Amino acid sequence: MRHLIDFGDLTRQEWDGLYARASQIMDRPEDFLEVCRGRVMASVFYEPSTRTNFSFQAAMLRLGGTVFGFADPKSSSAAKGESLKDTVKMVSGYADVVVMRTPWEGSAKAASLYSDVPVINAGDGGHMHPTQTMADLTAITRLLGRADGLSIGLCGDLKNGRTVHSLIKAMAKFENIRFFLISPRELAIPGYMRAFLQERGMGFTEVTGLEAVIPQLDVLYMTRIQKERFVDPLEYERNKGVYVLTRRKLERAKEKMLVMHPLPRVDEIAVDVDDDPRAAYFRQARYGMFARMALLADLANQPRLDQTGAVEIGTKPVCRNPRCITRTEGYLPPLVRQIGGVDCCAFCDGALS
Repeated sequence: MRHLIDFGDLTRQEWDGLYARASQIMDRPEDFLEVCRGRVMASVFYEPSTRTNFSFQAAMLRLGGTVFGFADPKSSSAAKGESLKDTVKMVSGYADVVVMRTPWEGSAKAASLYSDVPVINAGDGGHMHPTQTMADLTAITRLLGRADGLSIGLCGDLKNGRTVHSLIKAMAKFENIRFFLISPRELAIPGYMRAFLQERGMGFTEVTGLEAVIPQLDVLYMTRIQKERFVDPLEYERNKGVYVLTRRKLERAKEKMLVMHPLPRVDEIAVDVDDDPRAAYFRQARYGMFARMALLADLANQPRLDQTGAVEIGTKPVCRNPRCITRTEGYLPPLVRQIGGVDCCAFCDGALS
């Protein structure tokens, strides 16, 4: 059973195949109207979403499939205390593919252990968001003609930015990529992502200012400071509004640099940037629908499992990350994997020591 939990699950060859299919869909959508006829997608969103939720629903409907689900956990049995495992077992009995978003890091990985059908991670807390990365790579490749040999600036909340983490992992599959990591020190990328970059020999520079590096960039990927990810409200107040991209700042950028954003934006991109030809974020959102169509055409048509394999029952959480799914779902097995030579939780990637 293939799932998409982390973009790292895909090989470069598999991604190239998905991009080729997405391009075919963009060029000849009429050829794909029946690809998922008779297939059903479950949209399981425990966290608010506009683009990702609508994009997946539109993608499945355009392929001829149907959709059911919830966008508010209060309308599901989760409000009655139902475990993630039981919800997934039930939903996967009705659907051919499950698309899940939750605020708990590692939840999509946990769901994949118990699902009878493919699980797609539509965002798990501040951890990963692989299908947003598919949208990002589709936009970059379509608009620049390549994804190798790029200088990419990632700006904003890099600590909690799941889109940023997924994009870094994805770019490890491409050649001659250099990152400029632009953030306040307290919102710098987490240790496991820094270890990932170092382990793969990927070039990166960490800076706190945007204007000094903008002339070097082929892609500027802006992110919002995410209020919902902060435990301390004062920390959010200190950091909100720290980076704002304006038309004036774009004067120093390359003529064909792409300005990207996973959206929604708050105040980090001024409205006057929208009319600049380098502003790609609304096109990026549309390309995401085509990328998700390519993914659903594959995963929704996989044969379902008659029965999932036995999974070890956990006895106590081994992960110290308070946002990890293992902290609330105590039956999960204590899975461990190494990242940069360090033992990490296989659900949320947090270091265990």
